[in-house]
Amino acid sequence: MSTSAAPALSVLDLVPVRTGQTSAQAVAASLSVATAADAAGYRRYWFAEHHNMPAVASTTPPVLMAAAAARTARIRVGSGGMMLPNHSPLVVAEQFAALEALAPGRIDLGIGRAPGSDPVITQLLRQSGTTSDVERFPDHVADILSLVSADGATLRFTSGRDYAVRATPAATGTPDVWLLGSSDYSARLAASMGLPYVFANHFSGEGLERALDLYRTGFQPSATLAAPRTFLTVNAVAAPTAEEAEERSLPNQRMMARLRSNMPLVPLETVEESLARADDFDAMTRSIMTSGRAKWFVGTGADVASELLAFAARHEVDEVMISPIAGSYENEPMDAAPGRVQTIELIAAALAPAMAAA
Repeated sequence: MSTSAAPALSVLDLVPVRTGQTSAQAVAASLSVATAADAAGYRRYWFAEHHNMPAVASTTPPVLMAAAAARTARIRVGSGGMMLPNHSPLVVAEQFAALEALAPGRIDLGIGRAPGSDPVITQLLRQSGTTSDVERFPDHVADILSLVSADGATLRFTSGRDYAVRATPAATGTPDVWLLGSSDYSARLAASMGLPYVFANHFSGEGLERALDLYRTGFQPSATLAAPRTFLTVNAVAAPTAEEAEERSLPNQRMMARLRSNMPLVPLETVEESLARADDFDAMTRSIMTSGRAKWFVGTGADVASELLAFAARHEVDEVMISPIAGSYENEPMDAAPGRVQTIELIAAALAPAMAAA
């Protein structure tokens, strides 16, 4: 396998919670994955924002980022992403300015427009906000860009008096801001603002080619970015054998099928639970599993690496962000994630020469 054009690798983490696992154990497991990614040469490690889900403990990216930054030495840490309609732009700017001060030159602020939750949780999150937050998304992104800069932002009152606002008193650096999305809207906005863009391919993959084309053809250079910059996310499981990889993919296949079928959500099953319950889904739900699995990267480290090479070349990206969705066997420690660590280490080993040169 040639690695001359291998992409850089990054990680997306939802902090999965399996059957019988506490949130504390799930966070400890994810931090072990972050330290492994740092040691393996990955470029960045991002935490998603989701709310009120039994299988996901990634509710507050800035808190998790601070913990990951403290336990790593080199890798960039970020949000994938902060769902901006849930938050005040000033609060987001202050949090990420503080993170940049904690880990200078290592912070990414990925911003999304979706709420990342159901309507009830969305309303609870917005009790101090307004219903127009989604419509004001472009303005809020612009506000954050100004607030985290060294110069800050300036408000002008009707009286004509100016009022200066800074996310932190004396910034010496700023986080890299990325726009995230899976629609034409986010691609067009990132292009018009001259921001780097990430397509959430791991969630569905629908509309990928169109979104990339809209972003690249519509890109307007900005003060911080002269040319389009993008990478893609993928779901991946790597193991010593293809059989083990397929087994470890089952818990997430079943979780996604539940989500897309509007079935009750539960903690992430163990591999043994998924195997034992293989017959409790109807034909339609099993077809959803099959459809989703077809877009994932599952196999040995060498096989997954080869598929990633082809995927990156096809879409002309120099970086791929892996969501390591390997499930756990019942006998594996609750405060560790051997399958996810194994996934990132095996893929990195297969692409080691090119990653070292990146």
